[in-house]
Formats: sequence, structure tokens, C-alpha cells
Amino acid sequence: MENVEVNQKLTKEQKQAVGLLSIGTFLEYFDLMLYVHMAVLLNELFFPESDPSTKSLYLALTFCSTYFLRPIGALIFGWLGDNMGRKYTVIITTFMMAISCFVMAILPTYAQIGISSTCIVIICRIVQGMSSMGEVVGASLYLTETIKKPKRYTIVAFLNLFPALGGVFALGIASIATLDYKYDGLRDLWRAAFLIGGVVALVGSIARTVLRETPDFADAKRRVIKRFEEGNRDKKILESNPAWTEKINKMTALAMFGVQCAYPVCFYLAYIHCGNILKNSFGYSVEQIIHQNFFLAIIEIIAILPLIYLCRYFYPIFILKVKLVTFAVFVLICPYLFNNVTNPYHIFLIQSFIMLFVLDDVPASPIFAIYFPVFKRFTSIAVIYALSRAFMYVITSFGLIYLTKYFGNYGLLVIIIPVLIGYTFGLFHFERLEKKSGNYPENTKDLLTQAEENIA
Repeated sequence: MENVEVNQKLTKEQKQAVGLLSIGTFLEYFDLMLYVHMAVLLNELFFPESDPSTKSLYLALTFCSTYFLRPIGALIFGWLGDNMGRKYTVIITTFMMAISCFVMAILPTYAQIGISSTCIVIICRIVQGMSSMGEVVGASLYLTETIKKPKRYTIVAFLNLFPALGGVFALGIASIATLDYKYDGLRDLWRAAFLIGGVVALVGSIARTVLRETPDFADAKRRVIKRFEEGNRDKKILESNPAWTEKINKMTALAMFGVQCAYPVCFYLAYIHCGNILKNSFGYSVEQIIHQNFFLAIIEIIAILPLIYLCRYFYPIFILKVKLVTFAVFVLICPYLFNNVTNPYHIFLIQSFIMLFVLDDVPASPIFAIYFPVFKRFTSIAVIYALSRAFMYVITSFGLIYLTKYFGNYGLLVIIIPVLIGYTFGLFHFERLEKKSGNYPENTKDLLTQAEENIA
């Protein structure tokens, strides 16, 4: 059973780490989401003229290109992080993000240079996806390994505010850019947004290099080997060390994959699918869709706030089980709701409910992480995270084009039901591991007792 420090207070070094990791996460996701939320507008500038069906494919292509090569990025940067330390990895990834934003800011349109513009946009999206791969995963694991429970649940949940904040700021700038886009003298204002993105990425790289002096889980393997070398001991001794040779449990990896597959579907359903309904059924303009998404992103932030509070009182897996039941009941009737909406306000209510009860790993990600071998934790979780995003965004983006074409909104269930099953399997797998290790409260009375201990 894991060591618990009930009255634990954060040290000055831990507070600094939380601050720097939060800022870095915010900046990475600000840059990453900038194009996602402006794709409806920017695809018109960087892709050739086409019919509505082909435009949907273009939208899916640019959306998925961000995630398609993430697994490769996870392997590359995961290996660097586990073997060379976070310093060089973070500098490389943030520099990549900055360069891609600067390129986007000065890139000529399709009307000016043709298909070359399209190819460069896709490459930039791939670079952004790879560079942002380890940001939230690495920051979450860092805090998980340096802060003891139950405090870590609250701190890691708090960290998850900052990707959402990055999305809100990206949407805010997108709203301003698209609002002014209709004026002839300000048609290139959106480029300023990418220049800002490049600048904040460079600022982020500087801020994160300061973090190199804090204890770093990703550098644990190198430090262990160094100790053996300093003591003139044979490294082969490590081959018999359980901590060094421990393998990843396949069922645990599959359970993590099932949990991670849920958020991409929720995100696509709320932002992209509903955005298409607003455009096609209610005649919403690009500006109106982006403005509505801005308020939806605020709802997403509001949804995280009670989780930060509740994980002080209730065990994180218990919270996710409540979210799962609530979300499942609602999402299974979503096709019926979509077929009977009569105004855009109804769509916003549906979007808001999806993001309020979105299926993700917050606030239980620290629990999931500890069941992966410490010396393989960064790479394994990053790869699972990347594969789940790439797999689900590709299936959802391209699959829904045809599923909704032939089956209407009920085609959504073809993807939603398997995702619910996978998430349920993952959640109950980790619950069994927690019960086996003696960490999981068995009943409501135990939950309330733990709550009293957590706030003592």
C-alpha cells in the first residue's frame, strides 16, 4: 500500500514546479488548439475550392494530421525523456512548436502558391502534434511522482485546468481574428495569432528550462546507472533488480487505452460534430461557430473546478464512475436529441452537458500512472496517450462522415457504444488493482472517513 501523508503541505520547490509546469502546459495547448478552432476559416485559405463533402474530408485531414504521428513523437521524446532527462526534450519540443507557429504566420495561401501551401500546413500540424505530445503526460507524471497522495489528486486535477485555459485563449484570439476578418483592411489579422503563439512558445521554453533543477522522474534511469558507476558496481546487477526489469502489464496497458479513447470522441462530438450541425442546419457562419465554441471552452473549465474540490472528499475512481453513469445515460439519447433540436440554443445545451461530464482520466490519472513500471512510465503512458488520440480522432473524423451520411445521427452510436464499453473496462480494471493493493475504500462509510482524513 502506498505511503500517504494526510497533512502534507507543498514545499517551495514543489510549488515552483506546479507553477512552471502549469505555464508550460498552457502555452503548449494554446499553440496546438489555435488552428483546431480556426480550421473552418483557415482551410478555406490553404485548401483548394471544393464541394461540401470534400471540404469535410479536408477538415478531417487537417484535424487528424495533428494526431496521426503523435505515437512516433511519443516514442522519440519518451526515449529522450527517460534516458537524457527532461531539459533537452522540453527545449526541443517547445522550439518545434514555436517554429511551426512562425511558419503558419507567414505562410502564403493556396491562391498564392497552390498545393505547396496545403502540404506545409499539414506538416506544421504534424510538428505541433508531435511537440505537444509529452506536455500534459509529462507534467502529470512529474507531479504524481513528487507529491504524495491524497494531495497529488488535487494538484494534478488543478494542472488539467491549464490545457483548457490554453484552448479558451486560443478561441478568444480566434474569435477576435474571425470577427475582424470580414473587414477588408484586417483580413490577415489571424496571422498575428500565430505570431503570438510562436512568441509564447519561446517564452515557455525559457520558463521550462528553469525546471531542470527540480527532481525529475524522467531522468531516474540515468541517475541509477550513474550511482552504480560511481560505486564501481557492475551494471549487470540491474538485470536482477525487479524495479529495473519489471514489464508492463498488458491488461493494464489495454485498460489505460480504453480510458484514454473516450475524451477524443467527447471533444469531436461537442466541438466538431455540433459545429457542423450549426453550420449546415442553422446557417451559422464561421464567426458564430467559433464564438459559441469559446463559451463552450469556458464550460469545460467550469467542469474541472468541482473535480478539484471533490477529490478532496471522494476517491477519484468513485468520481469517474459517477461521471460514467451520468454521461452514458445522456449520450445514448443524443441521436434522438440531435434529430429534434429546433434552435441553436438546444445544441449549446447538448454541447455543454457533454463537456460537463466528459469522460477522461481527471482526477484519477495519478492512480492509473502508478501501475506502470517507474522506469518505463513516461514512454509507456505517452505512447498509449498518443495511440488513443490518433486512433480515435481518425476513426471519429472520417468515420462519422459516412456513418452520419447513411444512418443519420444514430450512426454516432456505432462509435459511442464501443467507447463506453472500453472506458468501463478500464475503470473497473484499475478499481480491481486498487482493491488488491488495499487503496480503494470499500463502501460509502470508508469514502466519508477518507474524506475527513483528506481535509484534516
